[in-house]
Amino acid sequence: MRWLASPVEEISQRAMTEHPSLSDSKRKLLDAFLRRSLSQPVAPPIARRRAGEPIPLALSQEEVVLHSDRLKDAPALYNESFTIHRSGPLDLRLLEQCLIAILRRHEIWRTSYAFRDGTPEQIVQIVQPVPDAFQIPFLDLRSLSRTARDEAAVLLASEDAARPFDLRSGPLVRLLVFQMDEHQFRLYFTVHQSLVDGLSVFRIFPAELTAMYEALAAGESCALRELPVQFGDYAVWQRGSLSAELLGNQLAYWRKQLAGNLPVLDWPAGQARPPRESHRGLLHSFLFPAQLRDSLQTLVRGENATLFTILLAGFSALIHLDTDQHDIILGTLSPAGRKHSEVQGLLGYFLNPVALRLQLKPDGTFRDLLHQAMQVTSDAISNDDVTLQQISKELGIPPDPSRSPLFQHAISLAPDVAELPPGWKQTYMDVDSGGARWDLYVEFSGRPNGIAGRAQYNPDVMDLDFIEKMVADLERLLTRACKHPESPLKDLRQP
Repeated sequence: MRWLASPVEEISQRAMTEHPSLSDSKRKLLDAFLRRSLSQPVAPPIARRRAGEPIPLALSQEEVVLHSDRLKDAPALYNESFTIHRSGPLDLRLLEQCLIAILRRHEIWRTSYAFRDGTPEQIVQIVQPVPDAFQIPFLDLRSLSRTARDEAAVLLASEDAARPFDLRSGPLVRLLVFQMDEHQFRLYFTVHQSLVDGLSVFRIFPAELTAMYEALAAGESCALRELPVQFGDYAVWQRGSLSAELLGNQLAYWRKQLAGNLPVLDWPAGQARPPRESHRGLLHSFLFPAQLRDSLQTLVRGENATLFTILLAGFSALIHLDTDQHDIILGTLSPAGRKHSEVQGLLGYFLNPVALRLQLKPDGTFRDLLHQAMQVTSDAISNDDVTLQQISKELGIPPDPSRSPLFQHAISLAPDVAELPPGWKQTYMDVDSGGARWDLYVEFSGRPNGIAGRAQYNPDVMDLDFIEKMVADLERLLTRACKHPESPLKDLRQP
């Protein structure tokens, strides 16, 4: 007789079967989440909404849409851009067919918003009909020198990324195509953040687009797995399934976690802040070498940790050593809605920003901080259904026009990039919309040649010299932490 598996093991095994690409670190986080969520009230499965039923905004989507709509004169901080490169012939007619097919498949990418009286309860999603055409502006840059082609492509794509969307009329997706050489093309996409998350950008969309294109180019049909629900179904389900008991339990966690005087991060130290957030943003891309990536992965295995929690521990240690602050709150983006199997293949915004509060001691070791980061992250993910707005209201935090509530610095680890057919590849960090949601947002992404990073920072609060120094200091600190995880934090500054 075989031993009966626990509920956690059964669900985890099913997740591994359905999603074999999950890394060990993500499975560990999944297990930690499942062990906590099994004690929470059980929500019903996500089902199709009734025909003609008004579609509300998902909770975290609501915060993005409302904030985006209120910032009339601010930069387009909610415009997300990514690039797909094509090496080989590109048939714009086939590309258009693929994009229309994706719009037909995913309602959220043909959604706009209807505002009624300007209150959250009166904003609904409007799913537009599938269009007959998808506009694809095309520009041939081959007459320019190779250097000038790159500069022109990035400049024009950045200018397009900085153009605001009309949330009320849509569409909320744009594309520019540049021909760089005889068989070299770049596809620059700009999408409003309320329609996408990391899984949408890095895996679902590029995989579906390239699979469809390759099939059509070969004269074949592309039979993608049917989607069980749409994003609107998820939004309706979420509004109806989050019970008062569940939200009450999660708010109780946040009241305890964020009790007392909340720290305000003074980094860079002594930097004067504008009286109102400008939301201006610049990008700085960097790369940690493959040797450091391999060392971090070794530490991941040795400590039963995750790459994200090691990066979080290193980032918070650096801030502590720079500022001498011991109580630090950083933000990250939790994939709150992605915990449900019905939405794994959907495009959409399933993220929810959460606060990670860490207590640091100069004599404490990096290993101690890492395990604290693991616990704090796991607990936050287990209580990520409530939004920052709900938490701020619960805690009675007064609005401050000069800064975002709870935290102004955030860190995240992007999903792994999808494996695309030959002739296709994706990049994400080469176009700048000119906006920034927080003072500093550092996003990491695993790559074959190392760990790519993108620091999006507000130039009214910090400058490029500070960012470059921060990146160099963080690389040195992580390198030393990998060699000596038992070292006190105060010793990690040493070369």
